[in-house]
Amino acid sequence: MPASPGSVLPMNSNPFPAHDQQHESRTGPGPLVVKRPEDLLAFVPLAIGFTPERSVVMLTFDGRGSSFHARVDLPAEIDDVDDLVETLLAPARRHRVSSVIFVIYDDDTVVADESAWSLHESFGAAGIAVTDVLRAHEGMWFAVLPGRPREHYAGVSFDVSTHPFTARGVFEGRVTHRSREDLRASLAPRPDEVEETVAALCTAAPLPESEVRALVLGALHGDPLAAPDLARLALALASPSARDEAWSWLTRSQARAAADLWSDVVRRVPTTHVAAPAAVLAMAAWLAGEGALAWCAVDRCREVEPQHSLATLVAGLLESAASPEVWHELRPDPAA
Repeated sequence: MPASPGSVLPMNSNPFPAHDQQHESRTGPGPLVVKRPEDLLAFVPLAIGFTPERSVVMLTFDGRGSSFHARVDLPAEIDDVDDLVETLLAPARRHRVSSVIFVIYDDDTVVADESAWSLHESFGAAGIAVTDVLRAHEGMWFAVLPGRPREHYAGVSFDVSTHPFTARGVFEGRVTHRSREDLRASLAPRPDEVEETVAALCTAAPLPESEVRALVLGALHGDPLAAPDLARLALALASPSARDEAWSWLTRSQARAAADLWSDVVRRVPTTHVAAPAAVLAMAAWLAGEGALAWCAVDRCREVEPQHSLATLVAGLLESAASPEVWHELRPDPAA
């Protein structure tokens, strides 16, 4: 039940009670100020890239580095709630988080209720303040912790589609999927384009390792790779050293464009050649702060190569909720 860290978005939290934590932004003109539960519920899909279902979302504040946001599937059985709590508590402790907010996406089930109170008690016992816990289901949000007006426990309707945060996300070009499955489906093969790549593979020779970086750099802000170039790149990526030439030089400012490029590659190559591009996409997505997309790319890679080294590296970064800010420490030395 791995946590799925989401995008790090700018947010000045003024919810219940006020905080002044500003998260790092890679695009937005300024922080999103959260003052009401409705603001928080509009923020979550932007932060993790899709609208959660049967999930716990954790928003963290005042950590050692930039704060992070994570999503975990709700377990099917109440006996697994302790595992859920530990999955979220471990990275919060590691990053010395001082306060959190939880949003539980589910009906009023026994598992949802037990998860809410177990998270509240366990985080409190660990010295991490739980600022609030909300439950959301089918366009209604519900208070969990005591101290709110009575009507908040009966349920308050909300609609994020008309919220200013949602409009701003559209303006900034952020794609928010309806569900995690929709996000996963965004990497599905496109049969006609895969067929075109397969035809090109029949006559292609691997791109020389010395030319991989130049080809990828040229494609970052240009047109999609032509099928012959894509085929040569796909063949080259079978070599780990050539594969590293496709990502090890990336900067954080290039990461979003790189994630778009490699998403296109993953959709256009056959299954026999998808593992390496999917792993590179995972790294680019992590670096861009797109944790859910990175997990989907890791999964796509592991469907073909379960022990792929780069996918394993990215999975470790995601499981530990490592911030992209540490990239300057992790980035390989080109001279090495």
